[in-house]
Amino acid sequence: MCSLELLKVDLKGLKEEETSLDFNLDDAYFKALDGADVKNGSLHVSVSIRKATGFFEFQFHTEGIVIIPCDRCLDDMEQPVETDNRLVVKLGSAYSEEDDVIVVPEDEGILDMAWFIYEFVALVIPIRHVHAPGKCNPAMTQALEELSADRSSDEESNQPIDPRWEKLLKLKEKS
Repeated sequence: MCSLELLKVDLKGLKEEETSLDFNLDDAYFKALDGADVKNGSLHVSVSIRKATGFFEFQFHTEGIVIIPCDRCLDDMEQPVETDNRLVVKLGSAYSEEDDVIVVPEDEGILDMAWFIYEFVALVIPIRHVHAPGKCNPAMTQALEELSADRSSDEESNQPIDPRWEKLLKLKEKS
């Protein structure tokens, strides 16, 4: 089981100079978070924290591989990810998030980076993710081709054409 406690930063305990942290996150991290998009993976996260007057600047560099389902065959596939992100954290009276400014309650003074890292990774995954050509599950690919071919030919032969479309087709044939 992954302890997400490692990803919590005590802001009050940070020194004036720049602080660097490195994390290697694996499947246990994703299982502990229980996010909807990504369930497995291997990531290296480097965090640079700069303390300034009135705020803290976090620079994240994340790279690695996440395991996500292929949109075409539904088998798991490896998706490489690399992203650089920035957060500004301030101490305040109540927790809030607006754009890239996070306000952490001053009495707590602890920022949990676990979910932010997950969101950075989830946002860099392409909308459409499919295996490289020829790498999809052959049985699923064949089933998709068969069902796609059957459906299109059945639909065309069984459904009458809307009369409005028939008139448009006649206009097209005249020209």
